[in-house]
Amino acid sequence: MAYPKLTSKPGAIETAAAIRAGEMSPSEAVDAAIVRIEELDQHVNAVAVGDFERAAAIARAMDKQTPRDDQPLFGVPMTIKESFDIEGLPTCWGHPEFKDNIAKSDSKVVRQLKAAGAIIVGKTNVPIDLADWQSFNEVYGRTNNPHAHDRSPGGSSGGSAAAVASGMVPIEYGTDIGGSVRVPAHFCGIWGHKTSWGLISKQGHDHPMMAGEPAHDGALSIAGPLARNPDDIELLVKLTATLPITAKNKPLRDCRFLLLTDHPVSPIDDSVRGPVEAAAAQIEKAGMRVDRATDLLPDLAQQQEDYLRMLNIAMARGAPSPDGKRATATDWFDLLDAQARNELAWEALFETYDFVLAPPAPVLAVKHRHEAVFKGDLEINGQSHPAGGGLAWAGIATFPNLPSTVLPVGSSVVDGTELPCGMQVMGPRWADFDCIAAAREIGQIVNG
Repeated sequence: MAYPKLTSKPGAIETAAAIRAGEMSPSEAVDAAIVRIEELDQHVNAVAVGDFERAAAIARAMDKQTPRDDQPLFGVPMTIKESFDIEGLPTCWGHPEFKDNIAKSDSKVVRQLKAAGAIIVGKTNVPIDLADWQSFNEVYGRTNNPHAHDRSPGGSSGGSAAAVASGMVPIEYGTDIGGSVRVPAHFCGIWGHKTSWGLISKQGHDHPMMAGEPAHDGALSIAGPLARNPDDIELLVKLTATLPITAKNKPLRDCRFLLLTDHPVSPIDDSVRGPVEAAAAQIEKAGMRVDRATDLLPDLAQQQEDYLRMLNIAMARGAPSPDGKRATATDWFDLLDAQARNELAWEALFETYDFVLAPPAPVLAVKHRHEAVFKGDLEINGQSHPAGGGLAWAGIATFPNLPSTVLPVGSSVVDGTELPCGMQVMGPRWADFDCIAAAREIGQIVNG
């Protein structure tokens, strides 16, 4: 079953080409995006902070300009996750006490995108502290999944994915530490890319309690793009990468895949297993080798334990855990050692396999809840499981700092509603463009 599609609106590259060809002006592109936001956001609530007047003024000025070669996004409207600083707009991460925290300058990613010609029309919704697979807070309210308004678009880049999936804008930029790009892409039926840790600068993506002071680039957390097609994903990574990585361009037919659909910490629901297994079967039918087991995998249960501990320490900035215990410097260095060993284990695995395929989450889009998903359970094949275990599917790539591209591979009907399903394509660190290229070809095989 093909994944449900909500929009046939053009992507970023297609929009930019139309502007260069004189088929539309930047003003027309921006005005059309604003109209779509005003119409669709009544039901979705993806755009937390609009910047329509400034975007329209920038577009009018660009109407009189000729696109340069270094402006592949000339005139293309887009939004950015609320947690990125944009000069003159609030950055509150969902906290009421920081709702008047106005950024004094743009984050580096925003500067890079503007330099490429993109026009930012607003910022998209997030959960408090970017710490949930939902996107709601007291400041901006709740974002709905465009496919089913009673369900979550994911988090923490949920507003980002909802804006792209519904057709408000063609592209977005989010962040990911616990699947925060990949899960929204999976829940909303679009493309997302978790970059290799360190590839994209997160300067200007700092908690508002930092009061505008520069902060370190947190462990595990990355910035990554969302879009409705792989070509836009690839372009966004090229425009924002801070390292000169390249693709190997190995033909997909010569690649060997490992499929992971079982994890010692988290089972997956049949609504996810079905489309992912079907996609793997189509890859095999196209002539590629897909293994379903190997002795080369690291200890995934230990990896998940180490990942969750590092994740919690990083997100709490070392504050005491709920049981009152605080991690020591020795604890942190021990985790860094464990992470280094884990990275080496995955590096060894990728000497045999080109890519690892896996679901981004154990379930499809969850129904709205009044509390964070991770404070409760996930229903998987009719049984309740602690929701925190579901982070195992994000942690597979996050803890060893690997790149992962999520593409839509199908859908399942849950409680009478057709919901999209995605699949991760993971590769060695710095193989971001190879992951995107492989996902592109897999998408052509699976979706036609």
